[in-house]
Amino acid sequence: METISIQPGVYNGDCPTRQALDRIADKWTTLVIGLLEDGPLRFSELQRGIGGISQKMLTQTLRTLERDGLVSRTVYPEVPPRVEYELTELGRTLCEPIAAIRRWAEEHIEAVTAAQIAYDQRETRKRG
Repeated sequence: METISIQPGVYNGDCPTRQALDRIADKWTTLVIGLLEDGPLRFSELQRGIGGISQKMLTQTLRTLERDGLVSRTVYPEVPPRVEYELTELGRTLCEPIAAIRRWAEEHIEAVTAAQIAYDQRETRKRG
């Protein structure tokens, strides 16, 4: 595999690292990686595990993650064919940071919701 030397700088508008940041900040990406953390899964298992994701969106997400080298797709020569998805070595490097973000969201959702309600009430009074 060819390695490309890039000077990262996510605050630079032309930097390709922005694409990587966009990928890992996507909610479907974080949920897929979280499910695959424990091992390979079939498409239907992923879809059942992620409430609200459409077949089309899961397909797009998996293809993009495969293209980015984060997920591998294995087709087994069976009838009907069995397809499994699993994290690559590179994909596994995202497990810890994504788990930390997931924990933060779960631990702080009440505070975030309270802040949203307070903000909305202030804005309603201003327009009132």
